[in-house]
Amino acid sequence: MENKIVLPDYKNCIANLPNSILKKFGLSTNGDTLPLLDKYLQKDYKNVVVILLDGMGKAIIERHLKTEGSFRSHLAGIYSSTFLSTTVAATTSVMSGLQPCQHAWLGWDCYYPQVDENVTVFLNKIQGTERPAADYNVAWTLTPYENITNKIKKAGKEAYLVAPFLDSAIDSFEKICKHIKNICKSESKTSGAARCPRYIYAYWNQPDGLLHTYGCGSSQAHECIVNLEKQVAELAGDLEDTLVVVTADHGHIDNEFVYIQDFPELYDCLIRKPSLEPRVLNLFIKDGKKDFFEKEFNRLFGEKFILMPTEEVIEKNLMGIGNHHKMFRSMLGDYIAIATSDLAIYANGQKFVSLHGSLTPDEMEIPLIIYQ
Repeated sequence: MENKIVLPDYKNCIANLPNSILKKFGLSTNGDTLPLLDKYLQKDYKNVVVILLDGMGKAIIERHLKTEGSFRSHLAGIYSSTFLSTTVAATTSVMSGLQPCQHAWLGWDCYYPQVDENVTVFLNKIQGTERPAADYNVAWTLTPYENITNKIKKAGKEAYLVAPFLDSAIDSFEKICKHIKNICKSESKTSGAARCPRYIYAYWNQPDGLLHTYGCGSSQAHECIVNLEKQVAELAGDLEDTLVVVTADHGHIDNEFVYIQDFPELYDCLIRKPSLEPRVLNLFIKDGKKDFFEKEFNRLFGEKFILMPTEEVIEKNLMGIGNHHKMFRSMLGDYIAIATSDLAIYANGQKFVSLHGSLTPDEMEIPLIIYQ
């Protein structure tokens, strides 16, 4: 199964969306805005709501939802995820307005030279283990960033972040919708002659979890996506003077998989386990082993992966066109292996039916859904 490649468009991707919000609030941006959203923000609203549904890419909504249904009939356009097309990179971009090369939150497992370990970023654990990566939060200490909700609040304006990772009581999408509704219907906390909207960013971790577990075409994912569409439509219909934007961080693709440890001659070339994602691998190679590794990897996986020298990845601006974070280059190895088919290469024991991270259309293309 070969797929064409969709390169990230850093003039038309999820990293641009928060810059449109910052511009609307009269604040300095961290990069280009999203033209697709800018035209809807020309009108003044009491509330601007962005709801991110993890994993709900273009191919997913086309597979599960009717053309005349609420999401697809309110589709403003299709745009791109970041590279990597994964939650760590893309949600950090949508919260900060920075590209992956700028914020350096690159994938599920990232190499941090200061601790000389691959760290599972969101969990702050050493890759594939339950051991803490350090006695501090590695990602937040070494690669901190400012959330745009904080930036808006610092400017004396209203902004809210609604997500289960911030409040464990928000354990259902129903509760997220209720929370959004309560904020939108409350009295404004800011005063002044000029009317200023308030910003609400909401994140929900589905359908991503169900897609990982059961696959892109599963009944479990289908039921979830249909229910999410219904709840968002009801929420949008119940709100006045509010712009509701629904999007995703990435899409999904069903996978075949192998373990890199099952290829001992290849694995022996590595200084450490691959990091980032099973569909985009960060590879540090031992001295004197590069030629053999390149030939052997291409012999085994050349029809399923592009093995790209890291300098070429940087030259092609795959992880962004902005100024690089001071940590960025040191976190990357000698090669990046990029999946072009349905194959994933694991370094740890877990496996999923469906994955994301690479450059296929199913992973990269995401919807921008607008309710006015």
